[in-house]
Amino acid sequence: MGLFTFLTQEIAIDLGTANTIIIYNGKVVVDEPSVVTIDMKTEKQVAKTHANLKTIRPLQDGVIADFNAAEQMIRGMIKMINPKKRFFSPALKMVICIPSGSTEVEIRAVRDSSEHAGGRDVYMIYEPMAAAIGIGLDVEAPEGNMVVDIGGGTTEIAVISLGGIVTNKSIRIAGDDLTADIMEYMRHQHNIKIGERTAEDIKINVGAALSELDEPPGDYIVRGPNQMTALPIEIPVSYQEIAHCLDKSISKIETAILSALEQTPPELYADIVTRGIWLAGGGALLRGLDKRLFDKINIPFHIAEDPLRAVARGTGVALKNVDKFSFLLR
Repeated sequence: MGLFTFLTQEIAIDLGTANTIIIYNGKVVVDEPSVVTIDMKTEKQVAKTHANLKTIRPLQDGVIADFNAAEQMIRGMIKMINPKKRFFSPALKMVICIPSGSTEVEIRAVRDSSEHAGGRDVYMIYEPMAAAIGIGLDVEAPEGNMVVDIGGGTTEIAVISLGGIVTNKSIRIAGDDLTADIMEYMRHQHNIKIGERTAEDIKINVGAALSELDEPPGDYIVRGPNQMTALPIEIPVSYQEIAHCLDKSISKIETAILSALEQTPPELYADIVTRGIWLAGGGALLRGLDKRLFDKINIPFHIAEDPLRAVARGTGVALKNVDKFSFLLR
C-alpha cells in the first residue's frame, strides 16, 4: 500500500469562480484566486504581467468558460503542492465539486480539464452536497436538511435527504453580482470609477443585507478617479448605502430559496422548519443576511463555521471516504 500511496496523490479541489481551494492530506494547501495569467505569444501560464500578458478568470458563473486557461490554472495550483522537482509526477486522484445546475457538457469540461492537468481518477460531487458534508450534517439520514451555498458565480440551494438531493435550485446570482452592483452604484451615485478589487473591499468592510444592524461597521473610505474630471476623490461609504444597492440581488436569492421550499415534500419541509437552513459560501458572511432571510422566510438560518471553506472541507471528507460516498460521486 505504501508504494501505491507514494505513486498516487489524493487531492480535493473546490474549483470556485472567485477562489480555488485545494486540500491535500486533510489540510488546505492552496487557497488562491481563480485567475491565471497567460502570455499571449506563447500561450503559457506566467507569474508576472506586462503588455503581452492577459489575466483570465477561467470560470464564469461557476462553470469553465475558458478550457485552456482552466487546465493551466489547475496544473499551476497542483504544482504549488509539490514545489520540489520530482523524477516523475504522481498520478492524481481528485474529487472536484461542481454546481448542482451543471449540464453534462459543463461536467465534461471540468473532467477533461482535470484529466489533462494530470488527474487519473477524477470524481465529481455537487457543491450543496459537499457544503452539507463540510458543515457536518448527516447527509444519509432519513430527514431533510437545507443548504444555501452563496459562492462567487452561483448560489446553490438544495434540500438533502437519504444521501440525495431532493430539490435543488442553482441560480447565477452570487458574490460576483453583488460586486458588480457595488461598482454600478458607486459610478451612478458618487461619480467615482472603481474596479472589482475595490468593490470587493467595500463588500467585505461595509457589505450588509439590512439597513439597520445591531453592530454597524464604520464608513469605508473609497478612493478613485472622478468620472467627469479624472481627478482623485475620496468618498465615505456607509453600510446602509450598500444594503440599499444590494437589495435587488438579495431579493432574487430569497425568491430562489422560497421556490426550492415550494418544491420540497411536506415531511422534509417540516424537518427544515424545525432544524433551520444552513448558509455556506462567501456570501454567508454578508452582515445581517441570516436575519433578513429569517424575517422574510420565517425559518431560522444558521451560518456554517468558516463558510468560505465549507464546500472544500466537504470535498476533502468525500475524498477520504470515496467508497462510503460513492453514491454521491459522479
